[in-house]
Amino acid sequence: MKTVRNSAKSVIIRDNRLLAIRNTTDGQDWYLLPGGGQNHGESLRDALKRECMEEASILVEVGDILFVRDYISKNHEFAETENDAHQVEFMFICTIAEDAEPQMGTGADQWQTGVQWLPLNKLSEYDLYPSRLKKALSAGIPEKHPIYLGDVN
Repeated sequence: MKTVRNSAKSVIIRDNRLLAIRNTTDGQDWYLLPGGGQNHGESLRDALKRECMEEASILVEVGDILFVRDYISKNHEFAETENDAHQVEFMFICTIAEDAEPQMGTGADQWQTGVQWLPLNKLSEYDLYPSRLKKALSAGIPEKHPIYLGDVN
């Protein structure tokens, strides 16, 4: 039986920089928002708090939903390797304490090689997924939200 997986992601902006999880495959860096899959019986907010601690060793204050996206692997460039995945991501505006210094967490995913602050005005220079975030966040948090991004990668 095929299922849809829910995922909660955090959009954390500090000093015009976006917090991202740095991953490396075949010597190439690529970036994702901190967060991950929701477990059965767990709220999206609780999933996000757990995932941010696991990946970046940070406590997050979870705010409003900013973006929602579908990711249906068969429609994108990684179709052959992603085994017919379908994920719905809920991206929340989050904050962390001013003195919090994100760092590699103890529950990091296998491709994760660190955490990094990406300048908003240079997002186009990074392999950030979903790539639609580059344009959507280049000027900071959009005033109107939530925004459905569609089936994008």
